Amino acid sequence: MKLGGIPTVPIQSEYKTLADNGSLYNTPPTFPIYVSALVLKYLLEQRGGIQGVEATNREKAEVLYAALDAAEAKGTVKCVVREKAARSWMNVTFEIVGDAANEKAFLDGAEKRGFRQLKGHRSVGGIRASLYNAVTLESVKLLAQYIAEFSA
Repeated sequence: MKLGGIPTVPIQSEYKTLADNGSLYNTPPTFPIYVSALVLKYLLEQRGGIQGVEATNREKAEVLYAALDAAEAKGTVKCVVREKAARSWMNVTFEIVGDAANEKAFLDGAEKRGFRQLKGHRSVGGIRASLYNAVTLESVKLLAQYIAEFSA
């Protein structure tokens, strides 16, 4: 069906299209649709919607960058992005000051505490902490605590 030349539903969901093709015209992926509905329900009901997720993501970034700034003042780490307004909320990159042994010690200690995949890209190096939506504020606080312990 079209309204002013614009389809009102995707073609694979039109009853006529399905009937003409014996219900075999690109069957909708029902499981991903169901999982998406569950995630959206969770985000709306338990995380406060987009505004709630944004507030949590801002807080996670603030906690981690505060720990990194404190460690940088001690000379232990160096934040890759120097301009604070340009820092990412999702992928926080930093370097461990010193040689490769210092970085390895940091990564080994992080691994022992359950932090995984912190090693940066193989061609760039450094450390990258991803703060995607599934990462909890509590996890970020624990990483910040580890950074403070490592820099002590």
